[in-house]
Amino acid sequence: MNPFAFELSGYTLKAFSGFSKASIRIKGRQNIPPGAIIFCANHFTRIETIFLPYHINAITKKQIWSLAARGLFEIPFLEGFLTKLGGVSTHDPNRNQLVVQTLLSGDVQWIIFPEGKMVKNKKLIKNDTFSLSDGLGISRPHTGAAALALRCEFFRERLRRLSIAGEPEFGRLAKNLKITDMDMVLAQNTYIVPVNITYYPGNARDNILGSIAKTVIKEPSKRVIDELMTEGGMLFSGVDITIRFGEPIEINPYLNHPYIESMLQVRRRVRFDDDISSRQILKQISNGIMERYMSAVYDMTTLNYDHVMACILKHFPYKKEGIDIYEFTCKVYYAITCLLLNRICCVSDIFHQNQVHLLIDDRYKRIEHFLSLAEKTKVIQIKGNRFFKDQARFFVHSNFHTVRTKNPILVMANEVEPVGAAEICLKKIAQKSWRQIRELVKGRLTEKMNVDFSHAYNTHYIEGESKKKRIGRPLFFKHDNEIAGVLLIHGYMAAPEEMKSFAQYLHGKGFTVFVPRLAGHGTAPEDLAGTTYEQWMESVEEAYLVLRHSCDKIVIGGFSTGAGLALELSCRVDDYEAIFAVAPPMQLNDLGAYFVPAINTWNAMIKKIRLSAIAKEFLENNPENAHINYIRNPIAGIHQLAMLMEQLSPKLKAVEKPVLVVQSIKDPVVSPRGTQKLFKRLGSKVKEYYLFDYDRHCILTGDGVERVFQSIENFIRLWV
Repeated sequence: MNPFAFELSGYTLKAFSGFSKASIRIKGRQNIPPGAIIFCANHFTRIETIFLPYHINAITKKQIWSLAARGLFEIPFLEGFLTKLGGVSTHDPNRNQLVVQTLLSGDVQWIIFPEGKMVKNKKLIKNDTFSLSDGLGISRPHTGAAALALRCEFFRERLRRLSIAGEPEFGRLAKNLKITDMDMVLAQNTYIVPVNITYYPGNARDNILGSIAKTVIKEPSKRVIDELMTEGGMLFSGVDITIRFGEPIEINPYLNHPYIESMLQVRRRVRFDDDISSRQILKQISNGIMERYMSAVYDMTTLNYDHVMACILKHFPYKKEGIDIYEFTCKVYYAITCLLLNRICCVSDIFHQNQVHLLIDDRYKRIEHFLSLAEKTKVIQIKGNRFFKDQARFFVHSNFHTVRTKNPILVMANEVEPVGAAEICLKKIAQKSWRQIRELVKGRLTEKMNVDFSHAYNTHYIEGESKKKRIGRPLFFKHDNEIAGVLLIHGYMAAPEEMKSFAQYLHGKGFTVFVPRLAGHGTAPEDLAGTTYEQWMESVEEAYLVLRHSCDKIVIGGFSTGAGLALELSCRVDDYEAIFAVAPPMQLNDLGAYFVPAINTWNAMIKKIRLSAIAKEFLENNPENAHINYIRNPIAGIHQLAMLMEQLSPKLKAVEKPVLVVQSIKDPVVSPRGTQKLFKRLGSKVKEYYLFDYDRHCILTGDGVERVFQSIENFIRLWV
C-alpha cells in the first residue's frame, strides 16, 4: 500500500462527503486501544467498505485496510478505488500473511466483516444462535478475524519468549515476518474491537443514483435497483449513521492453552499454521471469540424509531376490529421511555429529547412516515384512525436481494432480535392491553414532570431568591366523578402556585384540574433564560395528555403566556370541548419589550467575542405576586415569548371550538387592544370576550377574583 495513495483516497472521500446528505455520529472512541487492532463490523451496505476506513483513520491516524468481497474487485473503477483505500480481496491467496505481518508492524489496522457478506435482511438469529441466511442456505458467521488475531498474537508472544531466551529461532522468525522495529512489536498487544453501524432511516428510497440507473440501464435487475435505492438513499436522501465502537477484546489471554503454551516455549522451529492439533485448537478458540465479538457488535445496535415501531407492530396482538393508531403510538412512546430508563440497549440520541410530540400531533412525522411505509409495502392497511395488520409479512420468506425494498418493516424488526433484552421489553409492551398502556403512559408522564421539576430545582436553586419548592410543583386535583378535566396554564415568570386558588375553586365545583409547571419556571431566572418556547409547549402537552388519559372531557385554559400556550395547543389538538384565555399577551404595554430582539442579538454578539461581562441578560422585575414570580426577567425569555406569539398569530383562525377571552381594561402589562385583535382573528363561530375593570395584570389572584372565577365557570359549564 502506497501511503500517499491512501491519503489521496481520504481527500477523495472528504470531498465525496460534501455532497452526501448522510450524517455520521461516532460513539465509543475511547474504546479503541493503542496496538494491533482488527475492527469487526456488521455489514448491511457496500458503502461501509468505503466510509468506515476513512472515519477510523481519522481517529487512529493509522492506515486502515479491509477485506472486501471478491466481486467488488471485478468492477474496474471500484478495484482501483478500493485498492488505494486499503481494500484486499477475501480471495487474495496472500491475505492471511499480509494481515499478520501488517498487524505486527503496527502501521496498519484492519476491518473485517465477520458475516462475510451483506446481511440485507438483517436476519441473524435462529434457535438463539447466530445464523445467516441469504436465500441459498444458512451459514455461520466467519471466524477469520479471530483466527488472524490469534495468529498475530501467537507470533508476538513467541517472539517475546525467544528474545528473552536469546534463541536463534528469534532471528529467523523476525526475518520471515518482515519485522523492522522489534521494540514496537514486543511493546504492543493484539485486540479485536467490535463495531456496530446503524442507519436511520434504513429503508430504500428514491434517489439520484436509482434515477440514473433506470435511465441508463434498460432493464436493471431487482438486485441492482434494491442496492441503488437503499445505498443511494443513504448517501443522497439523508440518513443518520451511527458508528459505535465496543470494548476491545484482548487476544493474549486466549493463548492460555497447554498445547499452545508448549508451542510458545519450544526453542525449535514450529509450524503453527500447519500443525493439525494447533489448527483444531485454533478453530475451537476462534469460535468462542467469534461468538463474543458477534454478540458485542449486535448488542450495540442503536435502536431508533424504525426499530421500536417495527417490533411493536410485529408483536401487537391481532384484533379483528383493527388496531387503533393512538394505542399503537402510546405503546411506541412508552417503549422509548422504558428503553431509556432501563438502559438495556444503545438508543438513538434523539430518544433523549422529549418524545411527547408522538402523542400530540406527530409534528416530525415519525409515526406517519412509518405507517405510510408499512402500508406501501402491504404490511398494514389503514382505514381512518385504525389499521389492519398482515402478520404473515413478518414471517413469509422474502427474496434476499429485494427484501430491503419489498419488506423493509421485516428488516427493521429483524435487526432488534439480537438485542435480546430490548426485544423482550418491546414484546411485553406490545402485548399489553389498551387499559394497561393508557395508565402506564399517564403514570410515566406524571412521573416525568415531577422528576424534571426536582432536577431543575436542585440544579438552578439560588439561596435567598428561589421560592419554596411547593410553589413550582405541578398541581393535580383529581375527582373520581368529575364533570370534566380542566387544564390550567400559568403565566410567564410565574409557577403553578399562581393558579392554585382558581384550581381549588374549580375542583370544589366538581372538576378535575391539572396545573403543569412550564419548563424554566418555579426554579430560578437562569433556568428560564436557557429554555425555549417549544419546551413550554411540551410542558403543556404532557399535562394535556395526563388529563386526556384521566377524563372523558377536557377544557383548556390559561393566564397571560399560559393563555397563549392554551390557544397554541388548541390549534393542534381537537379532543377538547372549549378553551378560555385570560389576558393573552398578543401586545405588551411595556415599551422595553420592543427592544428585546435588539438586546438579544447584542448579547449573542458579545458572547461570541467572549465579553460576557458586559452582556445585559436580565431586567429587573417588580411582580404583583412577589412570593411566586421571579424578580429578574431574562432577556432571552422575553424573546421566546415574542416568538411564541408571533408563530401563534397566523394559527388563530384554525381554532374552531368555543372560546372565551378574558381581559382587564386597566391591565398594565397586556394591552386590551392587542387582545381585541387576537379575539377577532379566532376562527371559532362561538366566541365571547369579557372585560373587567381591575387595575392589575393577574386577575386570577387578589381582590374580586370571585367574579372572574364565576364567569369562567359559567362558560365552561355551557360546553361540558
